Parts: sequence; structure tokens; C-alpha cells
Amino acid sequence: MPNVRLTKSSVDRLSATNRDTIYWDDGLPGFGLRVKTTGVKSFVVQYRNKQTGRSKRKTLGRYGPTLALGAAREMARAILADVVRGGDPVADAQTLRHSPTVNLLAEQYMTAHAEPKKRPGSVRNDRSMLDRYILPKLGDLKVIEVTHQHVQKLHNQMRRTPYQANRTLALMSKMFELSVRWGQRSDNPARGIEKFPEEKRDRWLSDDELQRLLVALSEHPNQVAANAIRLQLLTGARIGEVLTAKWEDFDLDRAVWTKPSHHTKQKRREHLPISSATCDLLAAMSAGDSPESRWLFPGRSPDQPYKDLKKFWRSVTTSAGLQDYRIHDNRHTHASHLVSSGLSLPIVGRLLGHTNQSTTQRYAHLADDPLRQAADVMGKKISGGSS
Repeated sequence: MPNVRLTKSSVDRLSATNRDTIYWDDGLPGFGLRVKTTGVKSFVVQYRNKQTGRSKRKTLGRYGPTLALGAAREMARAILADVVRGGDPVADAQTLRHSPTVNLLAEQYMTAHAEPKKRPGSVRNDRSMLDRYILPKLGDLKVIEVTHQHVQKLHNQMRRTPYQANRTLALMSKMFELSVRWGQRSDNPARGIEKFPEEKRDRWLSDDELQRLLVALSEHPNQVAANAIRLQLLTGARIGEVLTAKWEDFDLDRAVWTKPSHHTKQKRREHLPISSATCDLLAAMSAGDSPESRWLFPGRSPDQPYKDLKKFWRSVTTSAGLQDYRIHDNRHTHASHLVSSGLSLPIVGRLLGHTNQSTTQRYAHLADDPLRQAADVMGKKISGGSS
């Protein structure tokens, strides 16, 4: 194949013979112009893979208004420089062509990881984050195309909701970590992105607010849901653990609730001591007229547990006059009242199923209340005697 000095005039002048011909540029080795017998002219670049020694050729594009000689030469120069660094643009293009989209990765994540290994509530949260935030922005991209900048931009766009932004970032990181394991890409583009600071909620009920909530629960017509909230308040359990509890998990003689590992956040079996009041509640529930079911709180079908308390919770908190109080805050109410009564933070942490002691430290300032009351006993005696 002939070597020529490729210029605009020579490119315009060159033609094929009786077969397709490539004219190689004598100014940039590996860069050439292919002229087909039909007269169509395209720029190409040829290189040798450093690892395999195989020669590969890549078409840059058709010569014409959309691809001029100068632009094609710059493309070739960049590709050849990448080859020197160990790259293989032909192999990269094939990898990209066969790479799954983020939409497909999301489905693989759900079926191969989330659904078999996570709790039902967590699976629903993952699906919601995928549908609301991740897939509308990244779904049509190839997995291998997603960059650190793509993930950073999506995370930044959610800065007004830092908690949700950080959960979405964690989900993306897990998905791309799995994509590396599954051979879809070589790195995790979500790694190294700094999370937004999160303000931990310190919302729990005072004695007066708690009494208002209990009254609202007693007056609500849906006593199945009301009992679920009562059990949560009595035990400090997560609402998902409450709604998926089965009668077989409770030993009322020993006053123990055995939580299966797949229902706990820590994914481990837990044995939780329960109070006499909790036993009384469960005994009253079992003596009721509810249909036979293995679930403490059956849904419309006895074969399935109660799914969602959102509507019920809005009704009850409105009746009780409670503002900015979520159903998860019942755990904080349970813990705060225990700590204020003098129980130690490690004990409360174990009752709540905390594996990290720092999680329970948010209640540390409440532990001073019984100590201060004890200190005041002597203070009142002294001040009373000196008056």
C-alpha cells in the first residue's frame, strides 16, 4: 500500500484502482486514507497491540464535511498515543458495544443481590431510589461509560436532601462494586465521593405527647395497626421487624422475642427480652377474634403481613397533635425514656440491637437526668437546713 503525504489536495485527488486502496500518511505512521472502488474515502488508523502483538485497524470516519483531514489526523494521533500507553481502542470499542446498560445492571442487582439478600423494606427502598433518581439520569448509559463525574453530579443534584442523597450514593456504589465482580467494568466510579453531612434527628415524645399518642391509638378504629405501634413503643423495635413478626417468634413463658436474622438490620438472630406489659399485649391479641394467621399483624390476606402504616400513622399523629414525628421516631422515644429512667447506655443499646456504641451516644445527655435528681436530694437537705 502506497505512502504519500496526506494533504487536502492529495486527499481530494487520490482514487482507487481496481480494488480498495489505503494510502498511508508518511508524516504520521499508522494514519491513512482508505479509498474504495466506489470512490468513498474514509480515514483509518492501524496499530499493534503491545500485549498480544496483533495488528488492528480502526476506521475513524468518512472524509467529507463532518470529518476533515486535520480533525482525522488529531484523532489518529490521540489513538496512537493511547496505544503507546498500553491501550487498545478496537478492543475498548468492542467492550463498549457489548457492555450492558445501567438499566440492565439495576435489574441484575435487584434479582441477584437485593431480593435474595435484603429485607423486603430495603428492597422496596432500593427500587424506589433506582426508579426516582438513578435510572432517569444514568439508565441508558453503558455500565462501562459511567464516570466518577456522572455519579458526583447526580449526588450533588440531591444536596437539598442529604440523607436521601447519601443512601442513593451507597446504592450506586454497591451496584458498581458488583459490576466489577461480574466483569462488566474494572473500577467503581462511585468510590471516593464524599457524603453530605447528615443531621441526626433528635425527636422523641415527652410524657405528655406520649399520652396523647396512646389516647389516639386507643380511639382509632384500626386496632391491628394500633397494636403494631404499641408493640413498637414497648420494645423499641424497627417497624419492619414488628410488621414481619410471627407468633412462633415469641416465647411468652420466658418473655423472649426471637428475631430471625433475615428480619434484623444486622442480619443476625436476636433474642430480645420483653416486658410483662408486652406479654399482656400479645396475650390479649392472641385471645382476640382476628383470623388465624402466623403473622402478629396480618394484612388483608391472613397469608401476608401488614404492609404499610403510612395512612394510619398520618391519621393517628394528626389526632394526637404531633408535629414532625415519624414512625421510626418511636424507637427514639423508647430509648430516651429508658435512659431518662436511669438505665445505662450499653443496656439500652443492646435492647435496640445497636452493634455500634456510638449509635446510642445520642441519648447520653439524658443519662444525666437521674444523676442530677440524685444530686439534688442532698442539695435540698442542705439548703433546707440552712434556711
